[in-house]
Amino acid sequence: MSECPVCGANISVADDVVKGELLECDDCGTELEVKNIDPLKIEEAPEAEEDWGQ
Repeated sequence: MSECPVCGANISVADDVVKGELLECDDCGTELEVKNIDPLKIEEAPEAEEDWGQ
């Protein structure tokens, strides 16, 4: 169990979660990224930048 860094809601995290995995907060819909496993650290995922084929 962890806490959403945006709204503070409880986030259930599977036992087999991996670093870099993306999750979504059920309360606010924010996309979150697992930054560390032990201790568990979740942060707001960076927004994908536009790739204009460069």
